[in-house]
Amino acid sequence: MASFLDFEKPIAELQSRIDELRETASEGTVDIGAEVGRLQAKSDKLLRDTYSRLTPWQKAQVARHGERPHFKNYVAGLFEDFMLLAGDRAFGDDQAILGGFATFRGRRILVIGHERGDDTASRLKHNFGMGKPEGYRKAIRLMQLADRFGLPVVTLVDTNGAFPGIQAEERGQAEAIARSTEACLALGVPMVAAVVGEGGSGGAIALAAGNIVMMFEHAIYAVITPEGCASILWRTADKAPEAAEAMKITAQDLKGLGVIDTIVPEPLGGAQRDPATAIAALGDAIEAALIKLDGKSPAELRRSRREKFLAMGRL
Repeated sequence: MASFLDFEKPIAELQSRIDELRETASEGTVDIGAEVGRLQAKSDKLLRDTYSRLTPWQKAQVARHGERPHFKNYVAGLFEDFMLLAGDRAFGDDQAILGGFATFRGRRILVIGHERGDDTASRLKHNFGMGKPEGYRKAIRLMQLADRFGLPVVTLVDTNGAFPGIQAEERGQAEAIARSTEACLALGVPMVAAVVGEGGSGGAIALAAGNIVMMFEHAIYAVITPEGCASILWRTADKAPEAAEAMKITAQDLKGLGVIDTIVPEPLGGAQRDPATAIAALGDAIEAALIKLDGKSPAELRRSRREKFLAMGRL
């Protein structure tokens, strides 16, 4: 069972009561099946009602949930024969951005994504999914390999933004992000991008300028975090809920604005409650997108990708 977020406290209280009753029943002969069933039905209804009316700020909390699937989980659940490729051939290997060749449902592809880590040690190792210049230059190198071998590119975006440290800036962070975005747009092979958690700023778009862009139902995608926006506009991060509302960060808002193409449904209560189902749903969406792009020439793919992004924001 996934850990509960702040807005899920009423659900957590019901679930705690259910667990207590089950523990009591295991210690004696009292039949509490009917009461457990009643409370479970109430909990399920409350969960459905809560997730049917999530605010943008609540969706941001769900998107950041530490128990949502990460890049390594998608690789294990969707891709076979994954061959990890390392290094940017200039400075080093960034563990925040991983990628390599793989087989996806019978076709060879190249997959790249952010890895945030799932415990303290792995989060530090992967720098919480915040890519450095060498990470984006590695992504460029891998995309160019895919182009050379005629392999579709699939990217899995999950970062609150590129790493903002001084050393990253000294090594050309902005230039690396810009060139990674350019590399996406220049690909002569199909590119499918999926925002699976948090899509933050240039660190996200550098891996997301694809022919088809999809988002999980409770993922978010924005130029800055709600907290960052609130700190700039109101001088306090306490206004993050208001910023999230104004920024249109949800998959539903972005689909309406034409920024993304597809919304991938999540299990009730978010991907963190049933990762296997979420991973399978993403796989189906990626497969459908790749089939849609089959047979298109390099020129057609580049043109449609360019037209897609130039059309964004037109009234």
